Amino acid sequence: MNSLVTRMLFTALLAASGSAWSQTVPEDVIQQSFYPYQSGFPSHAVYKPGVKVNQGNVEQFKDILDEGLLFFVKEGWVEVETAPATDFPLSTDYIEATRKNAGNVKLGADGTLDGFVAGRAFPQEPDAGDPNAGQKLVWNYQYGFNSGDSETIYPFWWTFRDVKTGKVERQLRFEWHFLNFIHRVTFKPTPQYEENPSRIYRGIYSIVKEPFDLANTQLLINRYEDDTRRDDAWLYLGFQRRVRRLATGQITDAFLGTDLMIEDFEGYNGRVTDYEWSYGGTRNLLLPFYYHSEMPLSSEPADDPDGYRFVDVHGRGNCFPKVTYQLRKTYTLIGKPKDPNHPLSKRIINLDSQTSTMATMTVFDRKGDMWKWFPIGKAHSDFHHARNKGKGVALDDFAVLVDIQAQHCTTLQFKSIINDEENQPPLYSVQNLRKEGR
Repeated sequence: MNSLVTRMLFTALLAASGSAWSQTVPEDVIQQSFYPYQSGFPSHAVYKPGVKVNQGNVEQFKDILDEGLLFFVKEGWVEVETAPATDFPLSTDYIEATRKNAGNVKLGADGTLDGFVAGRAFPQEPDAGDPNAGQKLVWNYQYGFNSGDSETIYPFWWTFRDVKTGKVERQLRFEWHFLNFIHRVTFKPTPQYEENPSRIYRGIYSIVKEPFDLANTQLLINRYEDDTRRDDAWLYLGFQRRVRRLATGQITDAFLGTDLMIEDFEGYNGRVTDYEWSYGGTRNLLLPFYYHSEMPLSSEPADDPDGYRFVDVHGRGNCFPKVTYQLRKTYTLIGKPKDPNHPLSKRIINLDSQTSTMATMTVFDRKGDMWKWFPIGKAHSDFHHARNKGKGVALDDFAVLVDIQAQHCTTLQFKSIINDEENQPPLYSVQNLRKEGR
């Protein structure tokens, strides 16, 4: 009898724990997370789409400008063209992965994730009363659909500019590749590559094409699923013809003389657990979301075989994207480094609520003074390159790091293609660095 009772209790406990773990996120939560504009787009007492926000009228719109953009418009560095907001739905594969898996995701005691497979980890609306709201938002961002499962960026031009004069000081021309090894939703295999003993989550690979003195310089970063494990990063120096491992501290150094640190890539390219994250509230902000094909484009690159043209630049020093901004629902995420020797005191990251992608970021130096502004222009994949049509990705389409204190900027103009043909696991290896560098 005792044995039977014990087995019955054990079975009941298993069933209870299983039902508590395997939960389904309500459909209305999924709908609100991925389709926040079903009942209409945000509005503002004074703002009307099509208005130009400039130094003369900025005070009327200061509550819908992020920290950095407000500074630049007030100082007369740039004027902001606006347009009606549009829907940016993500891939149905990503939404379905969220519907299937999000109910099983929990925050671990150390701030890492338990039970995550794919999709948006926490589709629920952030709650200001939840002490873990910031931690949940940063995981949505970290495992977002920013580059799909796999992306190639080529051509990719990084241009150094003097803010005061607009003089172009130097230009680096790259090819970049991004690949998710696990948590995949669109390209086969899903949800992961089986041959991945180190449990790499994501690989980043880049190679410099020009100028001559940096040609064949390559960067490889492997991020692991275990967020408590530090990234492995290697640099192949073309002029030295050798590979060297990057020390942890080097991710906060200027990358190849640009205004970006390696930790800045895509907004935040580091371990979640290296920062304290908090939720800064929900705001309606003007964000650089647009249809690439409808923008006034640059004449470059003149030799692109598809006739693709970069987003153009304007404003002081030609440091700002010549695109339209939309009023969109935005979650503000505040990250503060745990390392007291870190060069930053905080990052204020503004995440678009529909896509969980970073649209703008302002960083502050160790003293707490505003230091750099980093917007990433987002293009709808159906109004971009033909190969991106139907991919359901808010494409990275332009970026700039404006160093307010140094009066300098690095503009990033590029062509993003969501594809898996050019991105396979062997590309993200030290052996490949050596092979390409020969």
